Amino acid sequence: MLFFVHCVDKPSHHEVRQANRPAHVEYLKANLDKIVIAGPTLTEDSQDMTGSVFIIDLPDRAAVEAHFAADPYTKAGLFEAVVIRPFRQVAPVK
Repeated sequence: MLFFVHCVDKPSHHEVRQANRPAHVEYLKANLDKIVIAGPTLTEDSQDMTGSVFIIDLPDRAAVEAHFAADPYTKAGLFEAVVIRPFRQVAPVK
């Protein structure tokens, strides 16, 4: 089942993101079979990251919550909020 996940960074936590980025990227690489698309949200000038967006394929919400609980960014306390919603892909048509 697909889920949309929007993680919002805590204000003034740029250093936390940068310090944990290598571990986060390795976590992503280890889980590519679950990730449909992922990337950071950016400031208006595209110079800084403000959060993350994922479309992830996991069996249920509990699996999504477990996946994000294990993410190095979550463990480091980077996120102010994490929004998880079921998602239905309609385009492009598969």
